[in-house]
Amino acid sequence: MSGERTQRRGLLVGLTAASLGVVYGYGLSNIVGALLFITDEFGLTTRQQELVTTAVVLGEIAGALGAGVLANLIGCKWSMVLVAAGYAVFALLGAMSDSVPMLLVARLLLGLTIGVSVVVVPVFVAESAPASVRGSLLVGYQVATVFGIIVGYLACYLLAGSRDWRWMLALAAVPAALVALLLLRMPDTARWYVLKGRVAEARRALQQVEPDSVERELAEISAALAEESGGTFVEMLRRPYLRATAFVLSGIGTMIAADVLLVVVFAVHSAAIFGFIGVLLFTMGFTFGFGALVWVYAGESFPSRLRSMGSSAMLTANLLASAMVAGLFLTMLHSLSGAGIFAVFGVFAVGGFAFVYRFAPETKGRQLEEIRHFWENDGRWPDELSTATTDVQPCR
Repeated sequence: MSGERTQRRGLLVGLTAASLGVVYGYGLSNIVGALLFITDEFGLTTRQQELVTTAVVLGEIAGALGAGVLANLIGCKWSMVLVAAGYAVFALLGAMSDSVPMLLVARLLLGLTIGVSVVVVPVFVAESAPASVRGSLLVGYQVATVFGIIVGYLACYLLAGSRDWRWMLALAAVPAALVALLLLRMPDTARWYVLKGRVAEARRALQQVEPDSVERELAEISAALAEESGGTFVEMLRRPYLRATAFVLSGIGTMIAADVLLVVVFAVHSAAIFGFIGVLLFTMGFTFGFGALVWVYAGESFPSRLRSMGSSAMLTANLLASAMVAGLFLTMLHSLSGAGIFAVFGVFAVGGFAFVYRFAPETKGRQLEEIRHFWENDGRWPDELSTATTDVQPCR
């Protein structure tokens, strides 16, 4: 019976995260098709078009920066409720815009909610899902985001004939409102309840996640929080958690192969189909490699007191890097050529492969408290330490 309960809990957590991922992805991509008709209606200049598209990115960075504090203050559950409600309200605000400033404000606020979601959703999944499925659910969130991006493109394509950009933007409000209602029925994470002194609610939350080890998990969480006072951003830049901070912004083999193919394509001016294959391979490799695992490690790597702030810092850096690539790509393309720019990406991918191979811990099936001890033990698991201690024989 407990196994069925755990399976249902994992399914519910995964469905919630995936739903937010789809809405998030749709909100990122629908502006691409809508902008064509917004430009005609408002007579946008090139600079104004850039502002409309980058307003979301600026909002994301601001949202991700503040998400850790928000999650610690009101919990992941209510943070996600605000996110889903914000998606709905700001999508409608964008659809009803009658001027460029109003549209920019709507896109900025939408980006703010997206920035909060990219931090709190991985933390919520990491702390709410059973250890056996935690990683797969976090990867599922990334895949759902990609699916949402595709849905956004498809919706724009289907509505292009009517030229109705307002519907393109407004459609995101429907699933967002439904997700908000779903989240109202979800409990928050056991760690947040313990952090706030609400032990009975923490026990009930754990019964839905790991029903066979509730008291042990509760004791470990309580002990960890008791010995973990405070929790500041500066602490993430000191040992033992510096290693975790450095690791989480770092399929990689597929990305490297795709970069090599794209360098060749641009260098010898081969058929466009090979360039398409290269981009497709690179996207697939990223989605199932770095693109997915950044969510896993952002949610799992840090101890309770640093988890929200750690995810905030890591995913803010991820968004900043994405903004830099988007802002510099065309300049680099003109100055380095296609072969040169993908050679640069290839070098970064090789460096990332080496770094992950050397430093990445395998967290599959590990409890969150075990992962905390991994960093504190200088990159060694507690069971490895106990084995090493057993193997040491006293001198006679």
